[in-house]
Amino acid sequence: MPTNISINPAPDIPATADCEAILRSLPKWFGVEAALLEYASDTASMPTLLCRVGEDIVGFVTLRQHFEHAFEIHCIAVHAQHRAQGHGAALMQAAEQWAAERGGRLMQVKTIADSHPSLEYVQTRAFYKRIGYWPLEVFPTLWSDRHPCLVLVKPLTPCLP
Repeated sequence: MPTNISINPAPDIPATADCEAILRSLPKWFGVEAALLEYASDTASMPTLLCRVGEDIVGFVTLRQHFEHAFEIHCIAVHAQHRAQGHGAALMQAAEQWAAERGGRLMQVKTIADSHPSLEYVQTRAFYKRIGYWPLEVFPTLWSDRHPCLVLVKPLTPCLP
């Protein structure tokens, strides 16, 4: 399990290079160079939780807030050498808690829909299902005709006012 998960403590000294290295370790998920660079750059301006093992950053999750009550997992990645060790689930739990403490009631995440043949995204969807995310809607052309978008959601707190 991760030894330390924290919000990026020094936005003026972002962990962008570390996050870019993590993304580069996962070319089957982050193989589009422009998108990879944008996700890495976003860690400097968006709330980003870092997962450290010792001094090494081995994973991160970047959040976007759409409404007072609605947050989105903008990007999550765990270095290829540290996958399947509980780091991703720990990052998600920390992100959900962080959002809930700021009034978040719903968390959403977008991923590739199951109509796409990618075996890697079969793993991704199974991960989200294991940690309590529910499919909400598929947008067949949101990203492109070849990459149908599945939106999953999870209530963080009771959604009643």
